[in-house]
Parts: sequence; C-alpha cells; structure tokens
Amino acid sequence: MTLPMTPQPGALAGEHELVQLLSPDGTRRHDPRFPDDDVEREQVEGWYRDLVLTRRIDTEAFALQRHGELGLWPPALGQEAAQVGSGRALRPQDFAFPTYRDHGVAYCRGVDPTQLLGLFRGTELGSWDPQEHRYGLPQIIIGAQTLHATGYAMGLLLDGAVGHGDPERDAATIAYLGDGATSQGDVAESFVWAASYQAPVVFFCQNNQYAISVPLERQTRVPIAQRAAGFGFEGIRVDGNDVLACHAVTRAALQKARDGGGPTLIEAVTYRMGAHTTSDDPTRYRTADETEQWKAKDPIARVRAYLEAEGATPDFFASVEAEADQLGARLREACAQLPEPDLADLFSSVHTDLPPELAAQRDDAVAWQALDERGAA
Repeated sequence: MTLPMTPQPGALAGEHELVQLLSPDGTRRHDPRFPDDDVEREQVEGWYRDLVLTRRIDTEAFALQRHGELGLWPPALGQEAAQVGSGRALRPQDFAFPTYRDHGVAYCRGVDPTQLLGLFRGTELGSWDPQEHRYGLPQIIIGAQTLHATGYAMGLLLDGAVGHGDPERDAATIAYLGDGATSQGDVAESFVWAASYQAPVVFFCQNNQYAISVPLERQTRVPIAQRAAGFGFEGIRVDGNDVLACHAVTRAALQKARDGGGPTLIEAVTYRMGAHTTSDDPTRYRTADETEQWKAKDPIARVRAYLEAEGATPDFFASVEAEADQLGARLREACAQLPEPDLADLFSSVHTDLPPELAAQRDDAVAWQALDERGAA
C-alpha cells in the first residue's frame, strides 16, 4: 500500500492538507487516499472507550502527582486520539518504541495502567515485560527510541519477517516521538538508516506544537512530514485529534512497512492541552486564547458527537464513565501500595557484569539505606 508523498521541499505549511476523517463537530468524512476507512459503529465505540480511559489514566496520575504521590508526570491531555488511533493499528507481532508520554499506546498494548505509576514514583525503572506486550519501556532521552526502532526493524529484515504477505508473520516497528525530537541528531540518523535499508519502521510524530516551551515555528520552516522527502521516504500529515484518521493512516503505513515498502513519517498535528510535565508552567509561553481554540478540537468530544448522531445510547456513555471511575479508584489504590524501592535494584539492570566503580556505588547506597533504616527505627 503506497501513501501519498508530501509536496517537495519549498512548499509552504499551508499547502499541506491534513488527512481528516472525523471533523471537530463529529461529521464523518471520506478520503479517496484511504478507501478502506469504513468502520462499524461498534468499533468506534471501542475507540471512544479507549479515549476516555486513556484520559482518566492521565488525569488521575496528574492528580496523584499534585497530591505528592508521584514525583513527576508528563500529561498527554489532548493527544489521546493520536495514541489510541495509532496504537489500535498495531498487530500483535509489531513492536512499539515509546516516549515517556505515550500512556494511551501503553494501554492499547495491554500494559496495566497501574504499571505506569512506579517509574514516576521512583519505585522502579519499568515493571512490564517489553517482549510480552511488544511495547518498550519509556525512553527519557529525547529521540533515542527512533534509533532503537530502526535497529529492531533492520533486524526484522535480517530475520526474514517482512514481505511475505502473511498477516501472522510480517512485522513492523513504530517509533513515537514529539516535534521537539525532530531537532535531535538521533532522529536524523535513524531516518538515514531507515531509508538506506528500507527498514519496516513507522515514525509517528505527535506534533503537539511545543518542544517544552519552544513553539513549532521556531523549530522548523516546513511541515515536519515534509522532512521525510529529504531522506528519501514518504511523509504524511494527519489530524492528530481524529482517532479515525490516525488509525487509517497508521494502518496503511504499517502495512506498507510489513510488505517491504520501507519507512514512513507520520506527522499527527495535535496539541498538548496541559504542561510539558508537572514541573512546567505553560502560561509562561502560550496564551489562554490559543488553548481555548484547541479545546474546540477535542478528540473525545468529536467522537461522542459522531456516536450520538449514529444512535449510541446514553447507557453506553454512562457505562464508559462508570468504568473510568473504577479505573481511577484502582489507580489511586495501586499507587498507595507501591513498595519502597530497594536501592540495590538501581544497579542490577545496567550492566550484565557490573563494573567495579558501579559495584562500589551500589555498596555505598546499600550501606546508606541500612543506616537510614536503623535511624528511623
């Protein structure tokens, strides 16, 4: 399956049309580039549930941080459609390489939401098995996950897991990144390798308009998707607040990769409604009017409007809200039960053979912890 190329370098941002299948008011649209975008109402209801539960995970964790239960939290408010739409396009054998903000993708890959909390409470470095969920641990180093995804994708080529036309065998990887990451050398390097080897990887950029406090117009003079052309592969822009469009575009790009068609860069145009992290104050670098304009494009509200027009019942929406309330309660309870970390564990997963200097640091940490515990007793 071939995706449409972005315009050649030199085109203005306004000349790039977003793929949009569901308008902000809930009107269904069709795009001839994606003729297989028809979905049943039941499937959209499932995505609505995903969106609501993803937002509850995020808002509940944000509240836990504000109550002092988490040390930090990176909010994803407003980016749910990009994450759910792309996450639900993955097949079981595909592998996702996330950032620290992709809570919705983790949910779609079957990671228990309570397992997202320990990393930000400081009790663990990641508690799920990446191989079991085909979902990596969060990457804190900006852009590094694109190299991991590209290397893994090249391994798929070497293992013969691409291009057989077998939906149970052919696989691809997806690397999640933000607009700010596209300024990192790691991302450019991954683009070069992915293009050179026709690696089966999709680069999914959630362009939320800000690299922490730096606005998009200070990061790039052309649409992010257009950068792919300079490396020799395809790029496409999609309405990142439209779960249907994000699913259709990602599904096509992943299938192209599995078929041996090489990489794709997807630019999902969305907006980070909250702060970069809970230590950030977005009012210092953006206006309230700007945020209000993006509220009108809310990814959940448009799906609800569509479903109501299609005949979804009030009981359905009430059941989803009740499930979200139960999830919130479970997250609060799980956070309170997280154990105190063993400082020695911080050193156990760094090297197979621990170097002498780290072994000495581990021994010092263990001794300090024992001394602190005796003092507390």
